[in-house]
Amino acid sequence: MAFQVEGKYALITGGASGLGLLYAKELLRNGLKGVTLADMSEEFGEKALKEIEEEFGPDRAIFVKTDVVDYQQFDNAYQKTVEKFRNVDILINNAGILNDAVWEKQIAININGTIHGILLGLEKYFPKYKQGTEALIVNISSTAGLQGYGHVPVYCATKHAVIGMGRGWSDPFLYERTKVRFITVCPGVTLTPLIFDMGGRNMGGIYEEFLQKNGEKWVSQEPDHMAKEMVNIIKNASNGTIWVVEGGDPAYEYIPAERRGVLSKK
Repeated sequence: MAFQVEGKYALITGGASGLGLLYAKELLRNGLKGVTLADMSEEFGEKALKEIEEEFGPDRAIFVKTDVVDYQQFDNAYQKTVEKFRNVDILINNAGILNDAVWEKQIAININGTIHGILLGLEKYFPKYKQGTEALIVNISSTAGLQGYGHVPVYCATKHAVIGMGRGWSDPFLYERTKVRFITVCPGVTLTPLIFDMGGRNMGGIYEEFLQKNGEKWVSQEPDHMAKEMVNIIKNASNGTIWVVEGGDPAYEYIPAERRGVLSKK
């Protein structure tokens, strides 16, 4: 069953620039009623609000300065959302960094930050403030969550973790009790600041050597394409599914290979 975007309210982390802002604008073009941009940069937040007001009119967006690693700040982003809009229906866990040179910080943002958003939504906000019977959490992984890239193995690990979250929390047993749909989206190389100037954003040595030998092999895509495909995924994807958008091609569902499994026979 399709997810209805029209009339809903969204919270997007990393929403003040890059793909996060493009997701917000594209959702608003598709009937989203309001959006919270949760981000660290007040400068980008102010600029983003002006852009949204120019295109969509006043009172369609708010900015909340948010470090997703800080549970209380993430809680505040949710709280400001319901204070402004009275509802919250969609969370896009988009905030993330790609920098193995600061791998501990990267783990905190990409993994802990994503978990904070999920727990707050499931346990505190969606039960009270979602419209209708179902809410939605979109976790942003990467094609690096489906394979290994030799120059950034820790980043790959964090994005594999994000996929694991979506698969775990979308279990039918949990869904029947939470009524929160989980979707995982894996963008390929997309031309945003996240991938520019990759040199130095690894642990040096052999990792830098790998980047120099392989960096030009990866096919890229435009951010606008990614944003449009994201909205299509949000509208149509089933709970627990994983979607890949790469090379400027339409999104496709990634289906993990089945394993033989070892289950108790008791």
